[in-house]
Amino acid sequence: MKSTVLHRYPTLIRGVLLKRYKRFFADIELVSGEVVTAHCPNTGPMTDISTPGHTVYLSRSENPRRTLAYTWELIETDGVYVGVNTALPNRIIGQGLKEQAFRELGVYSQVCREVRYGTEGSRIDFWLDSDPPTYLEVKNTTWTQVTPEGRRALFPDTITTRGQKHLRELTRIVAGGERAAILYFINRSDCNSFSPGDSRDPVYGQLLREAVARGLLVLPYCFEATPLQVNYLGPVPLAL
Repeated sequence: MKSTVLHRYPTLIRGVLLKRYKRFFADIELVSGEVVTAHCPNTGPMTDISTPGHTVYLSRSENPRRTLAYTWELIETDGVYVGVNTALPNRIIGQGLKEQAFRELGVYSQVCREVRYGTEGSRIDFWLDSDPPTYLEVKNTTWTQVTPEGRRALFPDTITTRGQKHLRELTRIVAGGERAAILYFINRSDCNSFSPGDSRDPVYGQLLREAVARGLLVLPYCFEATPLQVNYLGPVPLAL
């Protein structure tokens, strides 16, 4: 599969995860032996990707106003690197949209971010000036399960009322004749399919299936994270 580079990291610093706590904090032992507290930019449970003893990579900010200079970017698990920074996928997708990297989205002339829409006070991640307009929501995905066919990515890994709201909004968009899509940013390179995480949030899975039946476009896209860069690998099959 041909890959496309969509993000290059600054120089990352290697260490070992000691513990993650209070959602936003992680204690890391650097290769120098120094122990630092890094910002964990992932508020979710990080199922199976926050195991103490695993190799991690950090970025360092030179901003003196920051409380924590280090940010946790990657963890190595199951033989692959997994992206931890949930602020990064939208930036990467924004770059990919600028480069017209996602052919499934067709032709568009303009990309707008964080546009208000819907009836539940929502903002869409990206609005594409296409015919008809396309409403695009992005979800970071790191939870996986091994199946007889290979490793499958799943979302969500916990109950997400916000995600449920987004699916209701997107369903109303397609029911009204416009175009809506949800992009699952699979933040690891070892997955060959995607499914909703029914065991963690069955309501979300039901809403996703209903949305697909009404015309929602589902785009499970696989990305390869490395300590140097993030590569777009392409779509994987949707298993509903």
